[in-house]
Amino acid sequence: RLAVQTPFFLIAVLLIYDGFTGPQRAAQNLATVVPWVHYRGIIVLVVLLAGNLFCMGCPFTLPRTLGKRFSLSNRRFPRVLRNKWLAIFSLLTLFFLYEWLDLWSSPALTAWVIVAYFVASFALEATFGESAFCKYVCPLGTFNFVYSTTAPTQITAKNLDVCASCVGKECVNGSYSTEAVVRIDDIPVMNTTATVSTANMQKRVTHSPQGTPGCGLELFVPQIKTNLDCTLCLDCVRACPHDNVGLMTRTPGRELLQSGAWRKSWDISFIAIILTFLGLLNAFGMVPPVYDLQQDIATTLNLRGLGLNDNGIDGVSLLVLFGVFGVIVPVVLTLGVAWITQTITNTRKKYNLRETVAHFAPAFVPLGLGIWVAHYGFHFLIGALTIIPVFQNFLVDHRIMVFGEPNWALGGMTNLDAVTVIQVIALMGGFLWTMLIAQRTAMQMYRRQGMMALLPWALLFLGIVYVSLQVFGLDMEMRGTLMFE
Repeated sequence: RLAVQTPFFLIAVLLIYDGFTGPQRAAQNLATVVPWVHYRGIIVLVVLLAGNLFCMGCPFTLPRTLGKRFSLSNRRFPRVLRNKWLAIFSLLTLFFLYEWLDLWSSPALTAWVIVAYFVASFALEATFGESAFCKYVCPLGTFNFVYSTTAPTQITAKNLDVCASCVGKECVNGSYSTEAVVRIDDIPVMNTTATVSTANMQKRVTHSPQGTPGCGLELFVPQIKTNLDCTLCLDCVRACPHDNVGLMTRTPGRELLQSGAWRKSWDISFIAIILTFLGLLNAFGMVPPVYDLQQDIATTLNLRGLGLNDNGIDGVSLLVLFGVFGVIVPVVLTLGVAWITQTITNTRKKYNLRETVAHFAPAFVPLGLGIWVAHYGFHFLIGALTIIPVFQNFLVDHRIMVFGEPNWALGGMTNLDAVTVIQVIALMGGFLWTMLIAQRTAMQMYRRQGMMALLPWALLFLGIVYVSLQVFGLDMEMRGTLMFE
């Protein structure tokens, strides 16, 4: 794991350095091209195909580890914040600042964002005895958590009988001890031709100052049903003294159809729902109608008459935009559809609004991922090769002529019709997967009334797809590329 984290850490340091000292033109600086063009395009494919591998190699894990060593307390994160509301707020804040401050066009500001990540991860780890930054705060990690639920991989136990007989539960507790402690576990052994345990063997287990930590997110492996909190740090794999924990394959998106995999809580439900609408809103922020809408908001609220300058007007109008379409609209639409579902199936006494929304919330994940793939894929495809001249330019600026002068003609796909086809495939693939999950959920919950219960949700998903197709059919800003500048 350290072999993955170290190069990512060095890349992050390089981005900070170039962001502060390099050319402040977005298309010529590593700090803007790498995060806003390449990272975002790659990450949506990685979480779909392999799960949350970025968190496993996250460069901010290293300051977290340092913070843990300097920690003087083992206090718990405040109970009221042990949920996903803070993560939802951090996601909204990041996307709002991205639009308002034009982070995509400012290498220096992007470098400050990376610095803020390092500081926050260190501070929270040094202050609290659990991985609060990853679990409750980090917007990037939260995005990865939600969409890694579609992945074909998951941390799991090889043999649950071994976990049941394990005394120390090192996967969550770790094997660190100030003094050496030895115990003997009787663990089941699987016969090579049997499907159940047929014998026991004794295994010597040692705890010592050289022991490994357990899960920083306090996940007990046999109880893991979802990737929603797992950073794939592999601490549980290293800590298990019985070699009984691993990163296993599974049916892609299995937990989205698995009853009980997701907590039936408002925060878990709305993080998937709001991320879907945020994907659409983030794309809408890059097409021409958004400027007309902002102007209408500014005029309606008389922001110029309040004495605000252009930057303030832009900030307030964007704040209204994010508040309405990033929070109010998703909440109202979802609660409205859930209420209609209860009404037409006459199940208000059986399922309350929270339970109804919670059952259908996982269905938003594939559609949301399709929107993000269509959006981030657009920027990545048209700028995939831009990293080459930008890196060449960095070397030239530092008198390292290994690869010669930068070739600024390198870009990406120039056939925008082909890119549009890829976007439509991503959207429709996500929609069909979403409909499959919603249909199965409706049939399991409402039986004979399943198709009637599915109807309002299907109309909502169709509406989201329709608006998405309209947005992606407009001319989108090619941010971070010389073509746009």
